[in-house]
Amino acid sequence: MIKAGGELDDRFKLAGPTRVLMNKVFPDHWSFLLGEIALFSFILLLLTGTFLGLFFEPSMTHVTYDGAYVPLQGIEMSKAYESSLDISFEIRGGLVMRQMHHWAALLFMAAILVHMLRIFFTGAFRAPRETNWMIGIVLFWLGFFEGFFGYSLPDDGLSGTGLRIMEGMTESVPFIGPWASAALFGGQFPGTSVISMLYIFHVFLIPLIMLGLIVVHVGLVFAQKHTQWPGPGRTEHNVVGFRMFPNYIMKQVGFMLFIWGVTAAMAGLFQINPIWLFGPYDVSVVSSGSQPDFYVMFLDGLIRLFPAWEFRIPPYFSLPPVFWPGVVGMGLSIVLPLLYPALERRFTKDRAHHNLLQRPRDAPHRTGLGVMVVAFWLIGVLSGGNDVFAEKFDISLNAMTWFGRIGIVVIPMALYYITYRICLGLQQHDREVLAHGLETGILMRDPEGRFYEVHQPLAEPDEHGHTELEYNGWVVPKKMNRVGALAPTDKGFFKSIEEPTENGGEHRDEIEAGKHQ
Repeated sequence: MIKAGGELDDRFKLAGPTRVLMNKVFPDHWSFLLGEIALFSFILLLLTGTFLGLFFEPSMTHVTYDGAYVPLQGIEMSKAYESSLDISFEIRGGLVMRQMHHWAALLFMAAILVHMLRIFFTGAFRAPRETNWMIGIVLFWLGFFEGFFGYSLPDDGLSGTGLRIMEGMTESVPFIGPWASAALFGGQFPGTSVISMLYIFHVFLIPLIMLGLIVVHVGLVFAQKHTQWPGPGRTEHNVVGFRMFPNYIMKQVGFMLFIWGVTAAMAGLFQINPIWLFGPYDVSVVSSGSQPDFYVMFLDGLIRLFPAWEFRIPPYFSLPPVFWPGVVGMGLSIVLPLLYPALERRFTKDRAHHNLLQRPRDAPHRTGLGVMVVAFWLIGVLSGGNDVFAEKFDISLNAMTWFGRIGIVVIPMALYYITYRICLGLQQHDREVLAHGLETGILMRDPEGRFYEVHQPLAEPDEHGHTELEYNGWVVPKKMNRVGALAPTDKGFFKSIEEPTENGGEHRDEIEAGKHQ
């Protein structure tokens, strides 16, 4: 084995890069696992999607169903819907694979969403990671369209309703809308070609683009170091955590198998997207309670809330109501997050290199803005099911609509102000802790009879009772120079060995373990 390894290294020079990779240090914190959940869900999507692709037939040719599901026997439907029913009822393990695929898609999108929120609220998108932030935003929207195209493929009653909304949004685009819709659907809706076209996008094009972006995303994480929370021994120029091998990689393999196991259990225990209950799509039938997946529902909610305002310039063009929330709203949802790092850098004038994360309270304007956007999104999601809420709780649908219209304007702004004030209050508490120390709960009485609480100082006071401690969220040690080696801590972590600088000079770049071995 050793001889074979030596011969491989002689030919391909793998020992050096492999040693650097295996000695890469990763910080240990639960919030850093959100990105891994998205990655492992994507791998599961590729595996289950490959299985489904072997049996699905993306054709809109009409056939008469004569399969295993008795209630639909003798009903005319497309081959796409027929093959979806065959996968569910006649292919061994097909229904479990279908449901695993759908649950994994929801988990993938939820993990990306929460992961991006963590990055936003902690300032992990700041230099030098603006490119990775933009890649994450693009991955979210690629997953958005990938998921929408995926649950449109079965051509059932629910997916056909979603395609009808997409057709309306496409036709609302000035000048090119009708031609784009005709090209997409192969003529008048529903046409004959949309399922086969979406199948190419869903199975080949978008997954390849996403796979390439994920490789670049992970590669940049390796090249730029991983962000970490401030703490003892942690600086902007080192990483404290576990080695890639064996600690980190073993934990990640176990975590991946756990995610796959949970997804498989959900597929076996919880029903999702029962297409046999919806029946084949008919353009004349649209039922209430037709809600898309949660990551698309906010767009559906915006369309429901927007007033029926139509802007016309006869005889040239008109802008129907669906254009503003469906096209303009979605466009702003893509462009503004992509530009946010540059916008914040312009207003804050912060162009420094950051590896340490911020607590949300340390950036109150950003935190308030993030809470405002989350509130806006949640109101859109809830409004996407306003007909269901109105029916189940016996509420007027008109009242639900107006509550959403008013709330989507008022509630986010109110939450921004409340969040901003809370952050300032937490900052004031931090300053009091730095000035007076930690509260101990011990009450003392002075000779004059007054009671006061004893505080534990954060550092040894001088002769005047004052401490010299710069506030940075945590205690940050003085600048150190890296000596190019790693040493274990008492908790099993690894940290770079450093020595104090004599002249307060700049840190050197990170030296991975193994480069000097």
